[in-house]
Amino acid sequence: MGEEQEEARADDDDSGGRAAHFVFVPLMAQGHLIPAVDTALLLATHGAAATAARVRPTVDSARRSGLQVRLVEFPLDAAAGLPDGADNMDNVPAEHMGSYMGAVARLREPIESYLRAHAPFPTCVVADFIHPWTTVLAANLGVPRLSFFSMCAFCLLCQHNVERFKAYEGVADGNEPVVMPGLEKRFVVTRAQAPGFFRESAAWKEFADYIERARAEADVVIMNTFEEMEPEYVAGYAAARKMKVWTVGPVSLYHHKRDATLAARGYATAAIDADDCLRWLDGKEPGSVVYVSFGSIVRVGAKQIVELGHGLEASGHPFIWALRNAHEYDAGALEFLGELEARVAGRGLLVRGWAPQLLILSHAAVGGFVTHCGWNSTLEAITAGLPVVTWPHFTDQFLNEKMAVEVLGIGVSVGVTEPLLYQAVPKEIVVGRGVVEAAVRSVMGSGEEAEERRRRARALAAKARAAMQEDGSSHGNLLDLVKHFKAVS
Repeated sequence: MGEEQEEARADDDDSGGRAAHFVFVPLMAQGHLIPAVDTALLLATHGAAATAARVRPTVDSARRSGLQVRLVEFPLDAAAGLPDGADNMDNVPAEHMGSYMGAVARLREPIESYLRAHAPFPTCVVADFIHPWTTVLAANLGVPRLSFFSMCAFCLLCQHNVERFKAYEGVADGNEPVVMPGLEKRFVVTRAQAPGFFRESAAWKEFADYIERARAEADVVIMNTFEEMEPEYVAGYAAARKMKVWTVGPVSLYHHKRDATLAARGYATAAIDADDCLRWLDGKEPGSVVYVSFGSIVRVGAKQIVELGHGLEASGHPFIWALRNAHEYDAGALEFLGELEARVAGRGLLVRGWAPQLLILSHAAVGGFVTHCGWNSTLEAITAGLPVVTWPHFTDQFLNEKMAVEVLGIGVSVGVTEPLLYQAVPKEIVVGRGVVEAAVRSVMGSGEEAEERRRRARALAAKARAAMQEDGSSHGNLLDLVKHFKAVS
């Protein structure tokens, strides 16, 4: 086990109790890990101590600024037979996922031993909801367990409702439209789009049931969202779960006054220098650039790469395109990308690997975002005041698309209605270049509908920032968490 030499310490607070110590047990996947660590950093800015994992550049930067944040790393059991790189769940092949989850659950004992041996003693455990084994960890330590969600309340309430109302009972076809039960507004989904957590396959039923029991037994819920964006769904989820819900987002705003971490947020090294990226953006007109990224898990196939590239080129708009898995393409796809890069030189910037997403989205030149609808990306677009082209690939991303398009009115869909990943029956689904071009033109256009989307996006961005400022809802919830979970003298 590697650990920082200097221990975080918690001083007595003004009311005589010892400061809260939040122990975060995040899922080691980019979309879960980053917001969990950002939440830990935010709590630390308000006087709490926090123990977190990974994201070393971000955590180390925060600690240099004096925050009480500790980084502890626990290696997975080598005997689990996992492939190289499996400490990051994004890199785990589907056939190894069961072994991976088992290896992670076996971290309970070393984590507990570490926490007992290193002061300050935790006052609560903040665990990703996909870690149901933390119920035992928190119980053994005698502290509350807070269930952490890097998702919006709308998505969580929908996933909860399809299970508690048995929405798919008697529905044989996974793509048959079903009206989402228990909501005032009408939304149509399919089981393929919103199956419930880990309900895609019967093979995961036992684990899904375990997660559900753990969720029901949590003391409270923490969400990376903000109340002003979805008040009815925050209240609805709290009522359905009969537990307190603390909304603390958008947690990415922790970085917006910190240029170093704004560029380096995450645990992967960007494939482009931040200064080079900024210089390229500085040369573009305000609101003219579209940013394209499909997150940390999605691996876009060669056929789709060609169609997407042609669509972006035909749209006529400047673009930055982050190609997560460019090194995996065959010679034909690589040749196409090289030719495309030559044709759009100066107008299109292809980043082969990770891009500094927060830095890009916050730049005035960017006017739209083509996204896979992961919640981090969706909320980062909202925080930046940007409309989105929605291109979901699996499960909760379809609900996030509904959030962007049907609830918030800031999105244009490319029309994907079936999962592109984790398919029960393998099926090739390719979005054509004409659809891509039309969606980008729609989001980036100058007509009244496009202008209205931009107005709504800017209004949401203002609400997001207000939520994180003094007297804002999320700011108040962070203060309440620090006060509520302090140690009794």
